[in-house]
Order: sequence, then C-alpha cells, then structure tokens
Amino acid sequence: MRPDQRDIPEWLQTPQRYQPVADRDSFVSRNLLAVTSVLARFRLDDGHSGRLSPTAGSKVVLGLTCILLTSLARNHLFVLFVLAGVLARASLLPPRALARVAAGSGAAAGLTLLVMAPATLLGQPQSALSLATKSLVCVAITLIVSVTTAPSDLTHLLRRMGVPGIAILTVDLALRSIVCLGETAGEVLAALSLRSVGRNRRKQSSMGGVGGVVLLKAGRSAQDTHDAMRCRGFDGEYRVARHDMRPGWPDVACLVLLSLLLALFLYLQKVI
Repeated sequence: MRPDQRDIPEWLQTPQRYQPVADRDSFVSRNLLAVTSVLARFRLDDGHSGRLSPTAGSKVVLGLTCILLTSLARNHLFVLFVLAGVLARASLLPPRALARVAAGSGAAAGLTLLVMAPATLLGQPQSALSLATKSLVCVAITLIVSVTTAPSDLTHLLRRMGVPGIAILTVDLALRSIVCLGETAGEVLAALSLRSVGRNRRKQSSMGGVGGVVLLKAGRSAQDTHDAMRCRGFDGEYRVARHDMRPGWPDVACLVLLSLLLALFLYLQKVI
C-alpha cells in the first residue's frame, strides 16, 4: 500500500457497484407530452395565410354565418353542401393543421353519435346522423378559421369591433404567455426526467415544484413585459393601420359566397 493511501478509510476504497432499480417515468412523460402537444397547437397559429387569403373579419363573418345556417338547416342536403366546401378548404391546409382540424371535428362527431345512441336504438338513426354531421361541420369551420388566422389579425379585428383595449391586452398577453410558460414547464419536466435515478413512488409530489418554477417565471415575465411596454411608450391603446382595413378581392369572393349560401339555404328550406 502506498503511503498516501494509509489515511484513506477502507470503506472509501471499496469499488462502487450501484445499480439503480428500474423505474417507470410514465407520469413525467405524459405531462411532458401534454405540454408539448399544447405548444404544437399554438405554434400552428403563428403566421398569416398569404395575400390571397381574406381578412380576419371576412373569415369570421363567413364562418359564423355558415355555423348559424348549418345549425338552422332542416334540409340535410344543405349541410352536405357546406360539408363539401369545408372538406375542399381543409384539403388546402398544411399537414399539421389538417390533422388538428380532422382530429377535433372527428372527436365532436363521435361524441355526438355516442350521445345520440339511444335515439338510434329507438329507430331514429337519421336524427343522430344529422346532428353528428352538423357537429362535424361546425367544429371544422371553427378550427379552420382558428388555424388560418394569426393572433395579430384577431387583435386588429377586436379593435375594429370596438372591444376595450384592456380586454384585447389581456387576450393578447395570455396567448403569448402560454407558449413561453409552456416551454418553461417542458424544460423543467425534461430536467426532472433526466435527474430521476432509481425508484421514486412520489413523483406526483414534484408537480408542486414544477408549478412553483412556472409561477416564478410568470412573475418575472410579467414584470419584464411591463417594463418593456413602459419603455416603448405603450399607452394601452391598440391602433389599426389603414392598409389593414382595406378589403381585397378575396373579401369580395367571401361576400359572393355568403350570398350564394343564403340563397341556397332559403331555396332548400322551401323545398321541404
């Protein structure tokens, strides 16, 4: 034995053969997957649809009108016409946006069929089919308008509709903060998963620490946002540029389509 090893205790010279017990991290993985999926949905709404797309006002008016007419339609043929138009518009969406629209509208239609199962068993399958189709169309229209309209366009639309600035500010900051705080939560959950060694039966208790980190991050972000807005002279008033208020030919096309839908709705209502 070398002289420098005489003062070292024997238990420190014993080789370490620690093998941690295998453990499942499904709790952390599920939460991390949930946060990631929410962020992916919000990142779909980060851009404009291009110059050939109508303004947010035209899309919202057309979408609300289609939903209203579909809900009031007594002729199922009109619902099928609207469904064909929705499918044609959905086919032009990017793959991720199309998957979101298909998943949301399909889930709504499936839930409607489940709720209407007693009516089907009692001999009224046409009622269940009609309500399921209307749910599919209405949810699909809502999601299409959502994924094709940027948050800034919605902000301008709310301002043009006379919504108070404090309400717009709350919605705007909430949409922007969800992504930032979600990324923080995802990073904390990933760090928790990497640093978990061995079996731990109380992983649920770590959610309090994750929530605390996110809460502290929210407080710092709110203070930073407040300071930045004061430095830039924000006075709480949202102003809309004049070039954003000028309609183009896509808006005229929306108006023509809206007129055709109204005419078709009134005609088919008389046919019954």
